Amino acid sequence: MRRRALLVGAAALLAASGVAGAQPAAKPVRIGRLSPLSAATEAPFIEAFRRGLADLGWVEGRDYVVVTRLAGGTVERLPELAASLVRERVDVILTGSNPGALAAKRATDSIPVVMVTTGDPVEGGLVASLARPGGNVTGVTALGQALNAKRLETLRQAVPSLRRVAVLTHPGSPYTKSFLAERERTARELGLELPVIEAREPGHLEPSFAAIARERAGAIMVLTDVLFVTHRRTIVELAARHRLPAVYGEREFVEAGGLLFYGASLVDMYRRAAFYVDRILKGTRPADLPVEQPTRLELVINLRTARALSLALPPSFLLRADQVIE
Repeated sequence: MRRRALLVGAAALLAASGVAGAQPAAKPVRIGRLSPLSAATEAPFIEAFRRGLADLGWVEGRDYVVVTRLAGGTVERLPELAASLVRERVDVILTGSNPGALAAKRATDSIPVVMVTTGDPVEGGLVASLARPGGNVTGVTALGQALNAKRLETLRQAVPSLRRVAVLTHPGSPYTKSFLAERERTARELGLELPVIEAREPGHLEPSFAAIARERAGAIMVLTDVLFVTHRRTIVELAARHRLPAVYGEREFVEAGGLLFYGASLVDMYRRAAFYVDRILKGTRPADLPVEQPTRLELVINLRTARALSLALPPSFLLRADQVIE
């Protein structure tokens, strides 16, 4: 009896000290990050995602690690980078843009994919529908191409005399295809001429703006594309040099000195993507998580740029803005 009492007492002491019955700490889950952008360009987006996870109680290093693959603005690299994440056996892939999500989907049908895109994931073959995505892909989409007509209308409200707006496009982009399908109807409804100017690589940007000048356009709209987001500072500088008011589909252009942004905040969308990753890592199937669209659209105006262009924006237009950068 004495020996038994000693053994029980020793076990109690070990348990109290955390030695007896200790369990190995769970390994952090691995979140693969597939981005078409460079590290500098995508920094605010991945930071917003991390903040979103922190809000949900996740601690980086303890609960999760991010395995990053960046294409540096070269979309053609996305398939090989997606394949490398699959070989790394990550638990979920977070990806930006329709091309990124498509590369991830083609690389795996078993690892969940959470996308953040401004494209149409149904038209792009990523999901069966927004409400019932099916398969291993879900996430957040702004359906940004559907806003092109609204962006042009916003640009004309800023510059009521506009009659001719050049549209800067990448011919290989799915966003360009969507715009071209609606171009004639949009031009007719808004009473605008919409010449299309193409740029396939960084070296084409300066000649493209020279072509815009030859077109005698009074302003430009820059369609969403990885190339343009990556080289947004060059585009903003060229617009300023040619004294062209411009409207963009990403807020980051206006923060870099562009005139107008109208659309959904990518930073907010990445923060929301954390919810999807959280749910999936806790056992929900991607197929059971409807693709979400932002409920809020923003108009951001860079007033410094308007002044540099000697552009007197109508007071009623300024009052509509969600943010005016002074």
